[in-house]
Amino acid sequence: MFYNEEVRYFEIDQNNVIKIIKTDDTVVSFQLYDVGIFYEDMNTTITRQLIKGVLEDYNLEPPTTFPWWVSFLPYVIVIVIMVAVWWMFISRATKGSGTGGGLGGGLGGRMNSFSKARTKLGSDEKKKVYFSDVAGADEEKQELQEVVEFLKNPSKFSELGARIPKGVLLVGAPGTGKTLLAKAVAGESGVPFYSISGSDFVEMYVGVGASRVRDLFETAKKTAPCIIFIDEIDAV
Repeated sequence: MFYNEEVRYFEIDQNNVIKIIKTDDTVVSFQLYDVGIFYEDMNTTITRQLIKGVLEDYNLEPPTTFPWWVSFLPYVIVIVIMVAVWWMFISRATKGSGTGGGLGGGLGGRMNSFSKARTKLGSDEKKKVYFSDVAGADEEKQELQEVVEFLKNPSKFSELGARIPKGVLLVGAPGTGKTLLAKAVAGESGVPFYSISGSDFVEMYVGVGASRVRDLFETAKKTAPCIIFIDEIDAV
């Protein structure tokens, strides 16, 4: 139809049934599967036959067309929902971590603080602890006194070729004064004291724990010499 023959008139009703009147007054009717496809395929042919004067008239409302981007709307909606769920999850996970105000500040602050080490700085003069504040643990205090001497006068030992201890492992049951001893070393040495829990280095997100370790040591390097106290190291 239309491609190989000339049509004088045609119309399409509400049921997508097309009625064709050929130039020899023959009438043909059949069901259209999709009026939109019919219009796209036959639009040029219809226009050409109208110009030639063969097609006198027709009754066809051009189908409603939508912008090209409408087809992408379902995908955009799905992406927006996924981002919203992710945002809610991250917001709850980082709640209370200290973030900036506003949408931009909130997002940047949350994501930035999420990978920051949650250290507690105990360098306040009023909160300093000394060996005299620790009851008992005489042997431990005597051994840690060497660390204090290293921190107070590192050049004295480096000239002799000695190396400052990289760390001290305090082992004991909860409540035996491990944290207090570490604070006392910082107080006697007059250096900053950073406290963090080993569980803060273990996260469900890959790379967050390692990022916090790097952030902790970068902060410590800026205030070196200092003491980093990692509580519950067995959690790492």
